[in-house]
Amino acid sequence: MATMTERDAMLRALVLARGALGRTAPNPAVGAVLLRDGQVLGEGATQPPGRHHAEIEALTAARAAGHDPRGSTLVVTLEPCCIEGRTPPCTDAIIAAGISRVVVGVRDPFREVDGHGLERLRAAGIDVVLGVEAEACARQVRGFGRAVTIGLPEVTLKVAVSLDGHLATASGESKWITGEEARADAHRLRASHDAILVGLGTVLADDPELTVRWDGEPRSPVKVVLDADLMTPPRARLLRTGRTMLITSHEAPEANARGLSATVIPVARRGNQVDTAAAFRVLAAGGLHRILVEGGASVHRSVLDAGLADTLVVYVAGLLLPGGKPWVAGPPITALDRAPRLLLEDVTTFGGDVRLTYAIPSPR
Repeated sequence: MATMTERDAMLRALVLARGALGRTAPNPAVGAVLLRDGQVLGEGATQPPGRHHAEIEALTAARAAGHDPRGSTLVVTLEPCCIEGRTPPCTDAIIAAGISRVVVGVRDPFREVDGHGLERLRAAGIDVVLGVEAEACARQVRGFGRAVTIGLPEVTLKVAVSLDGHLATASGESKWITGEEARADAHRLRASHDAILVGLGTVLADDPELTVRWDGEPRSPVKVVLDADLMTPPRARLLRTGRTMLITSHEAPEANARGLSATVIPVARRGNQVDTAAAFRVLAAGGLHRILVEGGASVHRSVLDAGLADTLVVYVAGLLLPGGKPWVAGPPITALDRAPRLLLEDVTTFGGDVRLTYAIPSPR
């Protein structure tokens, strides 16, 4: 049997953490692997709120397989917690299990834990190593880290367009621009986020459900609508299932909230729209740390203009829609030096479609 190095184990822990995205909020998605002499004794990822953290999952799996964790090495993407929350401190369980070495990707950015978990482990005589695959581990918990430090979530813009950059025909027809494989991947993307956000225009034009159809464990991201005047129809399909939040303005008529099966939250207004930054602060404060923005064009532009977007995911279909509707609205940029340059991170094909993933430079 091949042996696994601690770095290999951290890469495996990152895969486990990635699989937990979208179901751990308000906790971060963390992965953990328990090793002895290069052999995996157990592994695990953060479970939904109120259930085990990754470290406890790995210990539980090891014991279920008949392994004694004493003297083993725990490899974990994020510093183990040392405070009582919905579950007991992970540091206490690690110490009680007799683990001799803990390899950590990054410190927990939450002030009450930051560095204190490592200190508690070291005080118990455990050898602690910090910084293995630190950049990847930090990115894995970027939404959580941003929420607990600056009160904003991690934001991804997602759009499906034709080769000439249009998301619909001139008449508004958009189903379906991409093929079945790309649409399935888009649902996987939805499942990895805590919330899916659209503007009122998308609700009125498309009446989307914003549900997730994914083969794994059922996940239901919160559905969020930016609706400055609270004009979402009571019979809108996205109100029928799951949890929906309508973020409106303080000036919206209270009577418009009647009959809406949703949580209505007023925030400041900016022009004729909800203040985007204020809306995202509400989401972060509510434990929604990873937001997928699916449109429409004015919402995409407002998020970009506010410098709130981290990632752009574009599904490009192999068709042309001359005269169609662009995916981002607003006044034109007239000089190239004012256009933001994005960093291409990934290119993946799905049949005749291509998914392009870009990092967006942010002023934050």
